[in-house]
Amino acid sequence: MSYESLIRENRQKLSKSFSRLADYILDNYVQAALMTATELAHQVDVDAATVVRFAQRLGYSGFPELQDEIKSKVKNELLVKPKQVKESDTFTSVVDSTMQRMNQALEQVRKLLDVDALHQIVEMIGKARRIIIISDGLGQVGAYNLLNLLEPGGFLVSVVQPGVVDLARTVSTAMAEDLVLAIDVSGGAPYIARALAEASGSSVSTAAIVGAASYTSALEAEVVVAAQHVDDVSLAVVVVDVVVYALAEALKWKYSERFVGMDKAIQDAFERLKVGAG
Repeated sequence: MSYESLIRENRQKLSKSFSRLADYILDNYVQAALMTATELAHQVDVDAATVVRFAQRLGYSGFPELQDEIKSKVKNELLVKPKQVKESDTFTSVVDSTMQRMNQALEQVRKLLDVDALHQIVEMIGKARRIIIISDGLGQVGAYNLLNLLEPGGFLVSVVQPGVVDLARTVSTAMAEDLVLAIDVSGGAPYIARALAEASGSSVSTAAIVGAASYTSALEAEVVVAAQHVDDVSLAVVVVDVVVYALAEALKWKYSERFVGMDKAIQDAFERLKVGAG
């Protein structure tokens, strides 16, 4: 059994110190392969003896034996896998090819992303009374990611379920101070463009993050951030989600005081609950 399997098998039974070591080794195994027991102990704020006991807890004679297995994993990834990648029609080559296509798509987005348009959406969100997020089915992950990233900043956000009835009901109740933000990955949901058009007709601000500039939804929004079109639908989801993530990070930077304030409000609320319970 590998050291990773041993850690996961014992994870729930480990002490806090052992858990910190386990998490660090799982997430930073390349660094752990090069560290002494003392260096690793310092990194996770435990003593060197704890590192030794941790290795023994997993069934190794000591840290050197555990580290030898970690080094084997690193060696395999640095030496063996590259050889397999060069061989055609292997599992490793398929995975590597997929990752390369993803990297190329994301690099293209990074270079060609309309930062000015993204900045406009940030400003629109900051001024809006309420942000109404509409999306096609493939954009739901990005929609809820944005919701979860915005709510800690005190933004009033709602995500509309894909479908004509819910969209019509929500958009019809939107006010001029609101923002309708569309996330359209595939361009195959005509109700999104219609919802944006209805919102604009009611003087509600609109914006869209789309998988390609040619989508009908892009023609109906006031401000549009378009990812570069990719034929692979699964990859298009990833690309659009990255743009959504960039938007969220820009919002956290622009309105950092709102997020700090919300963290404090949450902490104060928990403190009040503790006092009340006491």
